This record gives sequence, C-alpha cells and structure tokens, in this order.
Amino acid sequence: MVNDIKKLKPLNQEIAKTYGRYIQGLNFSFGLISILLASDLKNQSALAIAITGLIAAYWIGKVFTQFAYYPMYEIPKKAIFKIGEIAMNSLFISFAVVFACLFIYNLMGYIKTH
Repeated sequence: MVNDIKKLKPLNQEIAKTYGRYIQGLNFSFGLISILLASDLKNQSALAIAITGLIAAYWIGKVFTQFAYYPMYEIPKKAIFKIGEIAMNSLFISFAVVFACLFIYNLMGYIKTH
C-alpha cells in the first residue's frame, strides 16, 4: 500500500494519508467512547440515540464498502492474510450489529418515555 501511495501525485498522497488518519482517529475514538462511556451509550437518551446511530451507520457503511469494493483488489493468498481478512470482517460485522442493536434499544426506550 505504501508503494501504491508513492505512485500518486504529492497532493493525492497527502489526501490519502489524511483520509487514513481520519479513519484511524474515528476508530480509536469510537473504541474509547465504547469502553469509557458504555453505560451512557445505553441510557436511552437523545444523545445515546444520536451517538449509537452515528457509530452504527459508520460500521454498517464500512461493512458494505468492505464487501462491495475490496473484493476487486488482489490480496496475497497466504494464510495469515486470509485469517486477518476473516478476523477483521468479523469484527466489522459485530461492531455494526452491536451498535445497530444499541441504536434500536435506545430509540425504543426513548419513544416509550416521551
């Protein structure tokens, strides 16, 4: 991947690197929020709905993108890469399912109380 980025024009290299940093930052932030504020993510408040909805949409979008666009790329056939692909896809799907369920749970609770 690094060699592929080096083939781009300088501006496009910076755009690709910046985009990658945004993704890393979002993933890290969502993980931190999930660990440190777990009870707040399920308290059925308007903010819990907004945050779990945002995170669910992010992971659902990631899963769709993963299966819609990434199969066209050539990935090495070594077992370690196949194991990594399965593990990462499993994580992405589980994050999408967990946050979608949390979103629905929060939304249903909010609707009942308001």
